[in-house]
Amino acid sequence: MEIEVILRQRLVDCLNPTELSIVNESHLHAGHVGAAGGAQHFAIRIVSPQFAGIKRMAQHRLVYAAVADLIPHPIHALRIDAKTP
Repeated sequence: MEIEVILRQRLVDCLNPTELSIVNESHLHAGHVGAAGGAQHFAIRIVSPQFAGIKRMAQHRLVYAAVADLIPHPIHALRIDAKTP
Protein backbone atom coordinates (compact mmCIF):
# COMPACT_ATOMS: atom_id res chain seq x y z
CA MET A 1 0.00 0.00 0.00
CA GLU A 2 1.26 3.47 -0.84
CA ILE A 3 2.67 5.25 2.20
CA GLU A 4 0.56 8.37 1.66
CA VAL A 5 -2.60 6.23 1.86
CA ILE A 6 -1.39 4.65 5.10
CA LEU A 7 -0.46 8.05 6.52
CA ARG A 8 -3.90 9.46 5.69
CA GLN A 9 -5.71 6.47 7.20
CA ARG A 10 -3.69 6.63 10.42
CA LEU A 11 -4.39 10.32 10.89
CA VAL A 12 -8.09 9.88 10.17
CA ASP A 13 -8.38 6.90 12.53
CA CYS A 14 -6.42 8.47 15.38
CA LEU A 15 -7.32 12.17 15.17
CA ASN A 16 -10.69 12.30 13.42
CA PRO A 17 -9.80 15.48 11.50
CA THR A 18 -12.38 17.83 10.06
CA GLU A 19 -9.79 18.83 7.43
CA LEU A 20 -6.71 16.99 6.23
CA SER A 21 -4.33 17.63 3.37
CA ILE A 22 -1.16 15.71 2.71
CA VAL A 23 1.46 16.79 0.19
CA ASN A 24 4.43 14.61 -0.69
CA GLU A 25 7.43 16.96 -0.71
CA SER A 26 10.05 14.26 -1.24
CA HIS A 27 11.13 15.77 -4.55
CA LEU A 28 12.26 18.89 -2.66
CA HIS A 29 14.68 16.80 -0.63
CA ALA A 30 16.39 14.85 -3.39
CA GLY A 31 19.97 14.17 -2.39
CA HIS A 32 19.20 14.78 1.28
CA VAL A 33 20.67 12.10 3.52
CA GLY A 34 17.24 11.40 5.03
CA ALA A 35 15.84 10.63 1.59
CA ALA A 36 18.32 7.80 1.11
CA GLY A 37 16.63 4.47 0.60
CA GLY A 38 13.39 6.08 -0.51
CA ALA A 39 12.29 7.64 2.79
CA GLN A 40 9.68 10.32 2.09
CA HIS A 41 8.93 13.84 3.29
CA PHE A 42 5.34 15.05 3.76
CA ALA A 43 3.63 18.33 4.57
CA ILE A 44 0.45 17.85 6.58
CA ARG A 45 -2.30 20.36 7.32
CA ILE A 46 -4.66 18.86 9.85
CA VAL A 47 -7.61 20.37 11.68
CA SER A 48 -8.87 18.27 14.58
CA PRO A 49 -11.08 18.86 17.61
CA GLN A 50 -8.57 16.76 19.56
CA PHE A 51 -6.13 19.69 19.37
CA ALA A 52 -8.43 22.00 21.33
CA GLY A 53 -6.87 23.36 24.49
CA ILE A 54 -3.42 21.85 23.97
CA LYS A 55 -0.20 23.54 22.91
CA ARG A 56 1.39 23.15 19.51
CA MET A 57 4.05 20.73 20.77
CA ALA A 58 1.36 18.44 22.21
CA GLN A 59 -0.58 18.64 18.93
CA HIS A 60 2.51 17.54 17.03
CA ARG A 61 3.11 14.72 19.50
CA LEU A 62 -0.38 13.39 18.75
CA VAL A 63 0.39 13.39 15.03
CA TYR A 64 3.74 11.68 15.52
CA ALA A 65 2.20 9.09 17.86
CA ALA A 66 -0.22 8.09 15.11
CA VAL A 67 2.66 7.27 12.73
CA ALA A 68 5.54 6.47 15.08
CA ASP A 69 6.22 3.07 13.54
CA LEU A 70 6.60 4.66 10.07
CA ILE A 71 9.45 6.96 11.14
CA PRO A 72 12.32 7.13 10.11
CA HIS A 73 11.39 4.78 7.28
CA PRO A 74 9.31 4.91 5.10
CA ILE A 75 8.61 8.45 6.37
CA HIS A 76 11.67 10.55 7.05
CA ALA A 77 10.06 13.89 7.86
CA LEU A 78 6.73 15.59 8.50
CA ARG A 79 6.03 19.29 8.25
CA ILE A 80 2.94 19.74 10.39
CA ASP A 81 0.41 22.57 10.40
CA ALA A 82 -2.05 21.59 13.14
CA LYS A 83 -5.15 23.62 13.92
CA THR A 84 -8.35 23.40 15.90
CA PRO A 85 -11.72 23.73 14.12
